[in-house]
Amino acid sequence: MIQLLYTVIAAEMALILTLLFKTPLRKLVIMTLDRVKRGRGPVMVKTVGVTLLVVLASSLYSMVKIQQRTVEAGLLNPTDQVLMSKHMLEASLMGFVLFLSLMIDRLHHYIRELRLLRKTMEAAKKQSRGIDEGKNGSAEEVKGLKEEIATLRTKLNKLENEYGTKDKEAKTAEAEAEALKKQSEGLLLEYDRLLADNQSLRSQLESIDLSLSNSDGKKNT
Repeated sequence: MIQLLYTVIAAEMALILTLLFKTPLRKLVIMTLDRVKRGRGPVMVKTVGVTLLVVLASSLYSMVKIQQRTVEAGLLNPTDQVLMSKHMLEASLMGFVLFLSLMIDRLHHYIRELRLLRKTMEAAKKQSRGIDEGKNGSAEEVKGLKEEIATLRTKLNKLENEYGTKDKEAKTAEAEAEALKKQSEGLLLEYDRLLADNQSLRSQLESIDLSLSNSDGKKNT
């Protein structure tokens, strides 16, 4: 029993050293522990741990009984002394085994957490790089849009200037058309006046001709 406990302690210490230092065996040990903690592995480990606790409790109980017999007898005989030493050594070794097992479990847990944290950090770094690249692409797109907006503004200013010029020309043409309209109206009025004067002169000439014809007829008579 004691030899087995020493062997287990040596194996556990070797495992702890392997987990503490980054060696080629570390990955293999971690993979083995991962497999042990899957399926029925945890049940078996818990069974072994409970068995050790029961044996430890039995050793402690035997030590207490030996102590009680010593108190009652007032003297520790050689047999009880050997048994007491044996039980004490077994209890110490089993307690050390349980402690080292707990250390191995915690070390394995923290190593796994560290690996997951590293993977998460790498994923976050890749994501941040992608975001930075996206920002650079967006900045280029924004720059292109700004240049396009500037070009459109230039075209808009040019069109506004052209519109202003055309508007001035249209107003000038409208003013000229209005002046021509007024001039044509004046000419029409003048034409009507001249037509009326002409008609009046014709009437006067006809009256004069008629008077002359009448006077000539009287003379001949």
